[in-house]
Amino acid sequence: MPIARQIKELILQIWVDADACPTTIKELLFRAAIRTKTMLTLVANQSMATPRSEFIASLLVPSGMNVADRRIVELVQPGDLVVTADIPLAAEVVAKNALALDPRGELYTGSNIGQRLAVRNLFDELRGGGHVGGGPPNFTAKNLQAFANQLDRWLTAKNKRTS
Repeated sequence: MPIARQIKELILQIWVDADACPTTIKELLFRAAIRTKTMLTLVANQSMATPRSEFIASLLVPSGMNVADRRIVELVQPGDLVVTADIPLAAEVVAKNALALDPRGELYTGSNIGQRLAVRNLFDELRGGGHVGGGPPNFTAKNLQAFANQLDRWLTAKNKRTS
């Protein structure tokens, strides 16, 4: 394997489906990226304020259905972490041997994404038929803590792989 490819594979990074990501999650990610020197890229169809740092970038994509999702799937590499509440995007990310982390702290992997996608599709059908309504519950401090714990596990594993 060429050395440039080996080096690229060691540079794991975090991608954020940023349009709907809670501000508290983005702020936590900013601090973690700077502290651990991990590249963090927010992908969105609108401009986002970010701290000045060589480890934080924004990628502006055109408006449209799933444009940000498609761009993330194009760019994500095996081992990267994608922060998203979008389960179909998470499934595509996992298929590329990366990990997806919901802002509420659920980590999507090859062992659980199929079930989560099936449940999501079932609820989508039930909502479409008028059988269930409403959205997800409010974001809580418990969700933030669960997210922080999963992020810390990924960052710790990343540091072990690149040391």
